[in-house]
Amino acid sequence: MTATLASPESLLDAVGTAIGPGDWFTIDQARIDEFAGATNDHQWIHVDVDRATAGPFGAPIAHGFLTLSLLTALAAPLLRVDGVAMGVNYGFERIRFLQPVRAGSRVRAVGTIAAAERAAGGIRMVQDLTVEIEGSDRPALVAQWVTLLVPE
Repeated sequence: MTATLASPESLLDAVGTAIGPGDWFTIDQARIDEFAGATNDHQWIHVDVDRATAGPFGAPIAHGFLTLSLLTALAAPLLRVDGVAMGVNYGFERIRFLQPVRAGSRVRAVGTIAAAERAAGGIRMVQDLTVEIEGSDRPALVAQWVTLLVPE
């Protein structure tokens, strides 16, 4: 479900608004392998299917940073703010990896507009985001993501 706001300025009145959940997204072994190649992180728990299946997680798991990097794709459909020339990633206030994501699992994002304030160049927004794992009571990660929305 997409929340739609008329302008970056309207974020100031939208603090506390729930956003999402988004659509489910599958993290398959091919994506894990591609991420391993891109980051040069070939730890066996990610890329050695046989060993990982016999290991502590019962399957290969996605890199935590892979799941985090997917927030761009997972969170973008949750909130549409009209009148934005660009969004600038300011970073994260807090990130916690709570549960591994096994290869083949489906994840989605859900969140809240946690804060918004005027800043040089636009509106600085903080989103509290959770990446849920289908069929699990515990999320993969929680994060506070800070973005500057520059008006047109």
